Amino acid sequence: MPETLIKVDLKQSPYENENIHNRWHPDIPMACWVNPGDDFKLETYDWTGGFIQNNDSADDVRDVDLSTVHFLSGPVGVKGAEPGDLLVVELLDIGAKEDSLWGFNGFFSKNNGGGFLVDHFPQAQKSIWDIEGMFTKSRHVPGVRYAGLIHPGLIGCLPDPKLLETWNTREVDFIATQPDRVPPLANPPFAKTAHPGKAKGDVAAKIAAEGARTVPPREHGGNCDIKDLSRGSKIFFPVYVEGAGLSVGDLHFSQGDGEISFCGAIEMAGWVHMKVSLLKGGMAKYGIKNPIFKPSPITPKYDDYLIFEGISVDEYGKQHYLDVHVAYRQACLNAIEYLKKFGYSGAQAYSILGTAPCQGHISGVVDIPNACATLWLPTDIFEFDINPTAAGPVKYLDGSIDMPLSPDL
Repeated sequence: MPETLIKVDLKQSPYENENIHNRWHPDIPMACWVNPGDDFKLETYDWTGGFIQNNDSADDVRDVDLSTVHFLSGPVGVKGAEPGDLLVVELLDIGAKEDSLWGFNGFFSKNNGGGFLVDHFPQAQKSIWDIEGMFTKSRHVPGVRYAGLIHPGLIGCLPDPKLLETWNTREVDFIATQPDRVPPLANPPFAKTAHPGKAKGDVAAKIAAEGARTVPPREHGGNCDIKDLSRGSKIFFPVYVEGAGLSVGDLHFSQGDGEISFCGAIEMAGWVHMKVSLLKGGMAKYGIKNPIFKPSPITPKYDDYLIFEGISVDEYGKQHYLDVHVAYRQACLNAIEYLKKFGYSGAQAYSILGTAPCQGHISGVVDIPNACATLWLPTDIFEFDINPTAAGPVKYLDGSIDMPLSPDL
């Protein structure tokens, strides 16, 4: 059996666990060390460190302090890893913790994080999803059940000082272009809620003051939220510091492409079984700036899709030039409007698109002025027929069940 190198107690605050951290900084001490060729397990908190509860209120989603996240297990030092190498990480298996067989999906309020469709869903809402082996279903979103494509939303290696400075400079400068924007353009370092892992004293203070927030993906990987980075995947990470410093967290039971509601997957606490090896000098040999990966050979088998198109004309009729962000938003909004015809609320439809194994595609970026994006919705996840027919849609839900909503304070 592989050794579990990092364990978490879900009844304990992640701030009390020195093998957890919530910032990126080269001075974060390694939580443990392994050799190339080793396989091992790491346990993880959910990305909020247990703040979101299994209940029928969205107040916790409304009130969560997003400056605390993400809580990551690590860093794991790999002996012999040097800057310029590629760290090869094989995700052998991933699962939910046995004492926490549930997950959550949420929309953050516009005043606290927002999301892809925040102007349409500006208030906090939440759905709870029960995990039944490889399947999931929700008391808040009836009529769907699907297999999970379990994956880490966040995984990556520590930056070196130069890369950290690059991140902080470009993001702080970007914030300065619209300093009062809600939600903000980016998240600068914030010392008050930093967790520096094993670091103490002056080193801990330095990490807190300079540490990059874990919210976005960056050159090292990080919070990429790629659903296909699942069991059986092999990832090639650029190495920037001695030992690489691999960390992982933000596990998802299932997610649609784009994680469109920000807290858009089924978030869970769990464990990752992984194996590591090195490609010496691999960054230069292969011209790698960002991670690359081989996908899982095991994915949910959904072969029939209803595909929604969107173009780069926004919901207010404004023309944009080959804007795939706008086009994908329109595809999602079109799918939500369609699902509402079967009795789902807008929020329930939004939650389905964020949590189910939907595919997102950039379908065209050359036909000026409109980009075309598509959202592929698997039809077999539904307990009823959602295909268009001459008879028209039959309402599956009567509106008596919806997702909890909390008003802004």
